[in-house]
Amino acid sequence: MHLNDHELQNKKQWEEAGIILPKFDREAMKKATKAAPAWAHFGAGNIFRAFPAALQQKLLDEGVTDQGIIVVEGYDYEIVQKMYRPHDDLSLLVTLKANGSIEKTVIGSLAESLVLDSSDEKEFGRMKEIFASSSLQMVSFTITEKGYSLTGADGSYLKDVAADFAAGPEKPASYIGKLAALCLHRYKEGAAPLALVSMDNCSHNGDKLYQAVHAFAEAWVEKGFAEAGFLAYIEDPKQVSFPWSMIDKITPRPDDSVKAMLQECGYEDIEGEVTTKNTYVAPFVNAEEAQYLVIEDAFPNGRPQLEKAGAMFTTRETVEKVERMKVCTCLNPLHTALAVFGCLLGYTKISEEMKDEDLVALVKTIGYVEGLPVVTDPGILSPKAFIDEVLNVRVPNPFMPDTPQRIACDTSQKLSIRFGETIKAYMASAELDVKSLKLIPVVLAGWCRYLLGVDDEGNTFPVSPDPMYPVLAEKLAAVKVGEPTDCHKILEPILSDAKIFGVNLYEAGLGETVEGIFAEMLEGKGAVRKTLKKHLA
Repeated sequence: MHLNDHELQNKKQWEEAGIILPKFDREAMKKATKAAPAWAHFGAGNIFRAFPAALQQKLLDEGVTDQGIIVVEGYDYEIVQKMYRPHDDLSLLVTLKANGSIEKTVIGSLAESLVLDSSDEKEFGRMKEIFASSSLQMVSFTITEKGYSLTGADGSYLKDVAADFAAGPEKPASYIGKLAALCLHRYKEGAAPLALVSMDNCSHNGDKLYQAVHAFAEAWVEKGFAEAGFLAYIEDPKQVSFPWSMIDKITPRPDDSVKAMLQECGYEDIEGEVTTKNTYVAPFVNAEEAQYLVIEDAFPNGRPQLEKAGAMFTTRETVEKVERMKVCTCLNPLHTALAVFGCLLGYTKISEEMKDEDLVALVKTIGYVEGLPVVTDPGILSPKAFIDEVLNVRVPNPFMPDTPQRIACDTSQKLSIRFGETIKAYMASAELDVKSLKLIPVVLAGWCRYLLGVDDEGNTFPVSPDPMYPVLAEKLAAVKVGEPTDCHKILEPILSDAKIFGVNLYEAGLGETVEGIFAEMLEGKGAVRKTLKKHLA
């Protein structure tokens, strides 16, 4: 079996292979979408195919809508050119269930695929047609947090952004410049309302998108490329809204075990390829079953009925609470704890760590005992139930090929949110004592031990990429496992850095505790495990 429209006509072979097919007329869907497009999505990666595209397919299957999604790729055009179009904009979603079974679904909810190339008159002309349509309700994004950045590390504008500011909206080169040009075109063609919805996994994502688009509108109005009304259009949430959202679903790189299962049932399009921009793309995407999409209900031109497919629409304040619940307590801190100790104890799969009694006890205590007393409860989701699902279903899933090494990336950028917010909440509480925190300090000490790049057996390992690693490694250079160390002298400059931990750990009353645990982990081979057991007792 091959993934294309022609082969889908032989429904029997797909059914015999246990693969679920779209239940709607794709040609009718494409015709309806072209006549009155309602939803365009920027970012053609795995999370889009596994989540938003699957939600819309559910609505199409159930007859809730006759509309498909127009997908647009603005970073790596080869994703569309080499994977989407050769497969008639179809993809195969492989849902990896915790019980070891898999569900295979052909996703056919895409009406067309486009590349966001302002130098290609046909492609960009079609984009202008879509943005000019008053029927367009939502443009959503999964372009990663970096996609909204207009400046480099030194704070100056990126070259393509600066060039677009100066040259205007005629043929922009930057990603957000192209988006802003399309919004300007919509404004000129009648200024119909629109919601621009970031679905990227970053806090206050709607604000990040707004600030980026607003910067272009402001620059172009100032330089005379657009009239003042365009800036007012972008600034008026009744005209153009930028809802916040929280998305949660793991879609790792396609795994060899999944390829083998697909081959076994007769599905042949299993091989991916790496684009010239180093993006790995395949005709199928594998993903966990659990998924959450919570969106601020701010849509000035109406919206798809995604609540009928499981999405939650709510207030901005509730979206923020859901985000804080996940990032500060119920998921991300547990992931970081497993990442740090997984690397130190020689694990290469997160799911395997959940067979380790010590590591299970560690994350359960951090989540239920230390985190829940100060969790932000959003009301629409139960924090305890969320942790239950994370620890009992999601993380132990043997089919999820996620690694502690991947999750350990950029940890210095994550600790202030994942643990610092809990520490601050304890410090601010009249009922709770910050010094009652026992295992969060163990994780922070474990991270410092991890930065040495030596596991608990004394073997060296590559520390995962982190922007602060060169500086931190220099500060820890004198530390050797099994040798006496003045831990205060070494760690004080690190543990007092509120940019890393969200607080000065000494001022929080935890600095000396972390030093002591770090010293215990340095005693020699097996000291990390021994220290973990001691503090779990």
